[in-house]
Amino acid sequence: MSDTEAPAAVASLPTVLGALQDPIRLEMVRRLGEAGEPMRCSALYDTISKSTAAHHFKILRESGITARETVDGQTWVRLRTEEVGAALPGLLDAVLAAANRTKE
Repeated sequence: MSDTEAPAAVASLPTVLGALQDPIRLEMVRRLGEAGEPMRCSALYDTISKSTAAHHFKILRESGITARETVDGQTWVRLRTEEVGAALPGLLDAVLAAANRTKE
């Protein structure tokens, strides 16, 4: 059984850039981009508390970068690649490429 919330519209460029400027959120988005598919929330962070992670997930959702899905009681997060690409062409690809270069 799957429960998908209606995702927020992709926010304005300053709001999206503000969401991505935080290193923790940028790493969450980088991991999602690398995976290319929805991931369990717990796989997206490892150096912060669950409550702090929830705060970061909320900012990413509200900016329209990610969406949350609940499947059989487990929460998954997906990167809204197509939606962000339509609203802000090229931005997510450039951010992910830069984030991956810094991880190498």
